[in-house]
Amino acid sequence: MEQRDTIFIILLISSPILFALAAFPDSFSLSWNQGRGGFLFALAFIVAELVGLKLNVPKKRLLAVIPLAALTIAYLVSLEYGLRDYIISQASHYHVQLVFSWTWMLDFVVLAIFLIASMSILFGKKWIRISPAGPIFIAGSAVILSLDAFFPYDTLGPLQYVVPYLIKTNAWLITTFDLGTAVARDNMMFLSGDHGPFALQVFWPSAGVHSVIIYSLVMMAFLFKMNIPRRRKVVYFGLGIVGTIGVNMIRIFSLSLFALKVSTNVKEFESFHSVAGEIMFLPWLFIFLLVVTYVETKRIKRLEIAQKEHDQNK
Repeated sequence: MEQRDTIFIILLISSPILFALAAFPDSFSLSWNQGRGGFLFALAFIVAELVGLKLNVPKKRLLAVIPLAALTIAYLVSLEYGLRDYIISQASHYHVQLVFSWTWMLDFVVLAIFLIASMSILFGKKWIRISPAGPIFIAGSAVILSLDAFFPYDTLGPLQYVVPYLIKTNAWLITTFDLGTAVARDNMMFLSGDHGPFALQVFWPSAGVHSVIIYSLVMMAFLFKMNIPRRRKVVYFGLGIVGTIGVNMIRIFSLSLFALKVSTNVKEFESFHSVAGEIMFLPWLFIFLLVVTYVETKRIKRLEIAQKEHDQNK
């Protein structure tokens, strides 16, 4: 019975995401600022953290979440009947620079509010220890979209600071492996390969700086709920940062390689560019969290076995 309750809770919390996926599948682009692809990874986090748990939630709390889910779904539907146009029309009043990031930002804000509110109702203050990754991932994505909407390209200096170093490293790799010609200047990279010259201007989202921020938020919440020594938490967090930066380097390298070896056609490049980052980062984040969970679960089991053997030998 408890397992059925858990499945119902997962479906209830995930209902706006599942509805959007069924009703508006075309909106689930993998590009971080062009669709709801991030919803799918939030769904994966929710399922991964809740499945298998024995959750006994009072019926009153479950019933209290249903109106919130209905309101969230109503928001998603209303976007198709004029609300999205109204939101776009209001962008200039708030000095929004990138309208698409602005509209998708509000989707993520609404879903983040629903997830946090519903989990708070269901689990109380303990939700941050039960299932924090999904809500924090969505909230972090909303923050990044807001930065992109109001401070696009290189207008937010601190986030742009690391980009020239990543570009120089990438140019060095291309030259070292003799893949073509690459010259780095600030956030510009001038490439020349099999299909002719190509200039690549890199801003902080394309360099994956947003993924470091999202990783940090999700990983801190994930480690907070794990009962492991602080030193191990620091090690895991540091390894994840290194891995995320490595994934970002692979992303920039793959974009360069596309221009050098595949095509310099702008439309084809943009199509690849729009999905390259999320195809690499989001699976990396999910797999890294699974690996940490697996390692710590095995470690705890070994400690329990060793403790039992120690008690038996007394």
